[in-house]
Amino acid sequence: MNEQRLIRAKSGANQEGTGAHNRRVIIDALRVNGALSRADLARATGLTKQAVSNLVETLENEGLVASEDLVRKGRGQPSTPYRLVAGGAYSIGLQIDRHISRAIVVDLVGNILARATAKVPPRAPEEGVKVLLDLLADVRTEFAAGRPDAEARIAGIGVAMPGPFGVEIADDSLWLMQAWQSFPLVARLAAGTGLAVSLQNDAAACATAERMVGAANGLDHAVCIYVGYGIGAGLILGGELYSGANGNAGEIGMVLFGGPDHLVPLEHRASIASLYALVGIDPADPEQFDKLETLVSAGDRRVADWIDRAGHDLRLAVHTAETLFDPQTVILSSGVPGSLMPALIAAIEPLRPSLVPTAGRTVPRVRLGMTNPWAVAIGAAADPIRRAFDPSFSAILKRQGE
Repeated sequence: MNEQRLIRAKSGANQEGTGAHNRRVIIDALRVNGALSRADLARATGLTKQAVSNLVETLENEGLVASEDLVRKGRGQPSTPYRLVAGGAYSIGLQIDRHISRAIVVDLVGNILARATAKVPPRAPEEGVKVLLDLLADVRTEFAAGRPDAEARIAGIGVAMPGPFGVEIADDSLWLMQAWQSFPLVARLAAGTGLAVSLQNDAAACATAERMVGAANGLDHAVCIYVGYGIGAGLILGGELYSGANGNAGEIGMVLFGGPDHLVPLEHRASIASLYALVGIDPADPEQFDKLETLVSAGDRRVADWIDRAGHDLRLAVHTAETLFDPQTVILSSGVPGSLMPALIAAIEPLRPSLVPTAGRTVPRVRLGMTNPWAVAIGAAADPIRRAFDPSFSAILKRQGE
């Protein structure tokens, strides 16, 4: 008797009017698990075999799913695995940051097809949006070369930038890019590109990237703490990205730390901006990562002291995240490559006791995620794909209630 393969999948619904949800369930199962047969899909999603066959046929006709060679297992009938077609859909990601902005094009399974960078004035959105539109035009031209009709399969543009959103703070430093907060960015980009545009903070975008192609892939409950120029957390709760009422859920960098007489936000103590200020690195310097890696490798005392302090504060942040959200894991991600983040993960240990069970765990309480300058842009690009193709239980409940 053959052992059945363990498959991660959301549940489908066999009631009337749930076809759109079930379509997303099939796509999500193929994305998380790779190629699956119709029988595998029916068993994992709880849908009838006939429903799965109809959905797979529709997705195949739409160019989103393709069959692979027959597979024979034991004495049973051979089965046909189905996989996602990478070129079935595309998406553009745009990361707007204080010192450099990045645009990227990915396909349905996360392959990077084109990318470009530009400097955007952090305090001049009217001027900056023109730079962004030129940047998007450049990356679309590069992507479209040799791909006839690919433009018609672009799901949209995902934009990520520092938060919090809609909050008036007296501090007009580059830290918050506050001049952009009241600017009609989404409308201007949509009008200038002819594509649907969505906006989220950079930590949420990084969490989306981790769920699609990183350390949170296949997990339904994870907190992704993004250690960048600032600090934020992306929340994956119940298999869906949670953004809160104003898109500011997970702004853990604004939580106050320190002694009773001197409280400062976490990101003032443990962000990359605080480290760069300590060691005199210009965040706009193209050589910034190489310069930082040289200091880390040399055991620079200033960097070592920062790692100790940041590790202490992030240990408390992990404890807070575990206590509030009961995740399967807390992921630390960053836009800084090299050995800094592994050293910071080591400094967080030993973790403080929390309400999260430790016995029988298959995933560590804390794990290292992406350490890639393009991580936020990848997550931004994943957002339109998530919106178009990921199952959303809140959406299906709303439809059933209507």
